[in-house]
Amino acid sequence: MSAPIVSATMGAMNPLISKLAALMGDEYKKLTGVRRQASFLKDELSTMKALLEKLELMDELDPLAKNWRDHVREMSYDMENCIDDFMRDIGGADAKMGFIKKTAKRLKTLRKRHRIADRMEELKALALQANERRMRYKIDDCANSTTRVVPIDTRMLAIYKHAAGLVGIDGPKKELVSWLADTQEKVKVVAIVGFGGLGKTTLAKQVYDTIGGQFSCKIFLSVSQRPDMSSLLGGLQLKLEMKEELTHAHEVQDIVGRLREYLTHKRYLIVVDDLWDQSTWNIMSCIFPEVGNGSRVIVTTRMEDVAIWACGNDHECVYRMEPLKEQDSRMLFYNRVFGSGNVCPLQLKEVSAEILKKCGGLPLAIITIASLLASRQPRLKDEWESIRNSLGAKFAKNPTLEEMRSILNLSYMHLPLHLRPCLLYLGMYPEDAMVRRHDLVLQWIAEGLVNCSHGSDLEDIGKGYFNELINRSLIQPAETSKSGEVEYCRVHDIMLDLILSKCADQNFINVAYNCEDVARMHSCEYKVRRLSLKSSTNDATLRIVDTSMSQVRSFAQFGESKYTPPLSLFKYLRVLVFIFPFNRSTTVDLTAIGQLFQLRYVKVSAFPCFIDLPTEIRGLVHLETLEISGSASSIPSDIVCLPRLSRLILECLSLTRLPQRIANIKSLRALHCMENISLEDINAVGELTSLRELRLSTKVVAGEVDALVSLIGKLHDLKYLEVCVENSKHHCDPIYSLSNPPLHIEELNLFGWTLKRVPTWIGDLHFLRILILWVDNLSNNEVHVVGKLPCLVHLDLSVFAEGGAVICTGLFQVLKVLLLFSHDVAHMQFQIGLMPSLRQLTLEVNNGWGGAVPRGMEHLLALDHISVFARDGVNHHDVESAFRSVVDVHPRRPSLEIIPPLSLSSMNVVKL
Repeated sequence: MSAPIVSATMGAMNPLISKLAALMGDEYKKLTGVRRQASFLKDELSTMKALLEKLELMDELDPLAKNWRDHVREMSYDMENCIDDFMRDIGGADAKMGFIKKTAKRLKTLRKRHRIADRMEELKALALQANERRMRYKIDDCANSTTRVVPIDTRMLAIYKHAAGLVGIDGPKKELVSWLADTQEKVKVVAIVGFGGLGKTTLAKQVYDTIGGQFSCKIFLSVSQRPDMSSLLGGLQLKLEMKEELTHAHEVQDIVGRLREYLTHKRYLIVVDDLWDQSTWNIMSCIFPEVGNGSRVIVTTRMEDVAIWACGNDHECVYRMEPLKEQDSRMLFYNRVFGSGNVCPLQLKEVSAEILKKCGGLPLAIITIASLLASRQPRLKDEWESIRNSLGAKFAKNPTLEEMRSILNLSYMHLPLHLRPCLLYLGMYPEDAMVRRHDLVLQWIAEGLVNCSHGSDLEDIGKGYFNELINRSLIQPAETSKSGEVEYCRVHDIMLDLILSKCADQNFINVAYNCEDVARMHSCEYKVRRLSLKSSTNDATLRIVDTSMSQVRSFAQFGESKYTPPLSLFKYLRVLVFIFPFNRSTTVDLTAIGQLFQLRYVKVSAFPCFIDLPTEIRGLVHLETLEISGSASSIPSDIVCLPRLSRLILECLSLTRLPQRIANIKSLRALHCMENISLEDINAVGELTSLRELRLSTKVVAGEVDALVSLIGKLHDLKYLEVCVENSKHHCDPIYSLSNPPLHIEELNLFGWTLKRVPTWIGDLHFLRILILWVDNLSNNEVHVVGKLPCLVHLDLSVFAEGGAVICTGLFQVLKVLLLFSHDVAHMQFQIGLMPSLRQLTLEVNNGWGGAVPRGMEHLLALDHISVFARDGVNHHDVESAFRSVVDVHPRRPSLEIIPPLSLSSMNVVKL
C-alpha cells in the first residue's frame, strides 16, 4: 500500500487523511468522540481531495477555483499540525510503543479531554466551511470546464525559421547529416535529446530541409504531450495524401497497417518531433517498414530513455544537444537585438554579458530576452539592468517572457504528480548551486515527498525520482561519481525562474534575499511553509524572522551570518540546513533543536565555524539524518536513544571520539567520521549490523588494524566501505585471511593501507564497482583477481615496489576509469582485448624515468582522456612529447593532460 505524500498543490491532504484513519483505529477507542469526529473529517476531506486531484491536472484555473484550492491546501497543513500536536499530547508519536497504556493516567483529566474535543470541533468547522464555499462558488463546474485560449505552439516558429538567422547550428547539422548519410540500407533512427528550448526542433528541421530532396516521401510530424493516436496517425495520412484510406480506417491498428503498407513502396524521411514517452513510440514505430532502401527517421525528445528506446538501445544514434558556446550565444543575442552585422554599444557590453550568463547558452532564453530588449527604444542601460535583475533566481513577472515559460512549463505539466513537488523543492537552493543528489533525496524523504510502496527502500525510490528529473532534462547533471552515477546536479537559471514562480503560486517555498523580502512575508495572505534565506541575507534579515514563521517545515540558510534565527519558533520544522562559506568565523547555535519534535533532517556545513549543539536531543524521535561539518567538541550523549536515526555524518574538527554507546543505534545505516577514533569506537561500530555505508579516516596504532579488519568481517550488509588510515605500515596480515567479507559491497576504499599483495577474497566481490588499493607488489595472478571482477568500473591502484612489472591481459571488461600509480611505467603492457570500455587513464612518471611509455595503448579502443602525473625531477616537455606520440597514432585521438607536482595533492582526496 502506498504511503501518503505531500503535494505542491494539495499540501498535506494525503498524510492528513492517513492520520485521521489512524485515529479511527482500535488504539484510540477509549477516547470518547475522537473516532467519530475523525471519521467525519476523513470523509469530508476525501471528497475535497478528489476535486483537488482534478484541479492539479489543470494548468490554468478559474480564479474562484484557484482561491478555493489554495485555501484548502493551507487548511490541510494547519490541520495536520493540529493532529500532530494532539497525537503528541497523548503520546501517540509512535504506535509501536503502546502509548495508550503509557498515557492512560494523563487522559483521565477532564481538562485534557475537553481540549481534545474542542480541537476536533474546530477542525470539523473548518472542513464544513470549505465544503460550503465549494458548493456556493460551484468549484466542481470550474474543474469540469475545459475552455481556455489556445496559445500558438512555439515549435511552429522553429519549423519555419530561416537558416540564415540561425547561429551555432552548422556543426550539429553537419554531424547529424553524416549519421544519416551512411550506407546502411535498413531503416535508421537517430534521436536528438536535450533540455526544453535548446533548439531540437530547429536542428531537426534544418537537417530535414538539407537532405529531404534525397527521399521520395518526407514528413515532419509534431507529437503532443498526450496524443490521440487515431487523430495523430490520421493527420499523417492527410499529409501523405492518403485520402481514400481515411474513409476506410478509423481504429489505430487499421491506420497503422495502411500507413505501413503505403511506406513499404517509398524511400522515406520522417521527423517525429517532441516525442514524450515510449508507449507512443511503440505505436509510431510500427508504421515504419523494414524495406531496405535507406529510409530514415529523426526523433526529438526531452527524455533520455525515450531517445535510447527509439534508437533500439543504440547509444551511438543518440545526439545530445549542448548549450550554445559563448561566441555563438553572443552572436545570436547581438543579431537579434542590434541586427546582423551591428555591434553592441560599449555601455551595454557588460550588462549584455551578464544577461547571456543568465541564459546559459539556451537558445530559447537568448532569443526571447533578446526580442524583449530589441523592442525597447531607446536602448537605455538602466532598462537593460532592470531586465537583467528580473532574470534567473529572482522571478520576472514580465509578460513578454511568456513564450519561454510556456515551453518550459510543458515539461513541468507533463511530470507525474509525485515528481512535481520534488522539482519545486530545488527552489530552496541558490542560483548556480551544485546540489548533491543524496542530500536532495533525504530532504524529499524528510518532507514526505517520496512515495513508498510494496516495502521498497525510500532512498532507492528517491534516487529514481532524481534520475527521472535528469532524464526529462529538467535538471542538469553537474558531476558524476567514480561509478559513473550523477552525484550532483544544477538547475538552469531559466528553469529555476519557472520553479520559483510555481513555488510562489502554490505557496510552496518562500525565498528571501533581504529584509524587505522577509517583511513582505509577514503581510502575505498565507503562512510561510518553507523558507530559504539566500547568500545576500544579513543579520538584520534574520532578526525579523519571528512567530509569524512558526509553521515553517523546511528552513535553509546559505551564506555568512553571525546570527542564528530563533529555531525554537519553528515548531513544525522537518528539514534544517545551514550552508556557510569556508573560512568564516562564527557560531551556529543549534541548542534549540532539541525542542523540535518533528525534525527529521539536519545538515550543517560550516567549516571552520563552531557548532553549538544541545545537551539533550532524545526528544527528536523522528530524526533520521544528522550531518555536522564544522567544529563541535562533543555530540549529545543521548543521541544513542534516537529510534529512527539512520545517517550520522560527523566531520567535526575538534571531536575526539564517537558518541559513547553508539552500538545502541541499531537503526544506523550510514556512519561517517573524519577524526581519529579509538579501539573502543571501532569495536562498537562492529555491532552496527544494519550499516550499509561506513566511511572512517583515522591514524592507526598497534592493535587497531586487527580491529578494523574484524570490523569489515562483521558488517555483512555493507555496500560502501571507506577506511582511510595513516601510519599504515603496521602489521596487516589478518586482512589476507578474512573469511567473511561483505559480498554485496559496491565500493571499497582502503586508501593508505600499504598491503603486501591483493587479498584473494577481493575476487569474490562480484558487485564491486569502485576499488582503491595500495600494494607493495602486484603479480600477474593478482591482476587476474581484480581483472575478473564483473562490475568494476573504477580502479585506483598504487604499486610501490621498484621494478615491478604490470602485465595486463584480456581483463577488466567494464572498467571505465583507471588510475595506475607505479614506479615502472615502461614495463606496462596493454594487450588486445584489454579494457574495451576504458575511457580515462591516469598514470605517473617518477624521477629516473627513461622516456618509455606503456606498450599497447592503441589497444584501448574506447579511450577518451589520458592524464600523466609528472613527479619532481621529471622534464614535463619530455613527458608530453612521449605521450603525444601515443595520442597522435591512437584511433580515437584521446585528449592529453600533463599534471605538475603541485597538483598531486589533489589526487585521492578523501571525500566523506
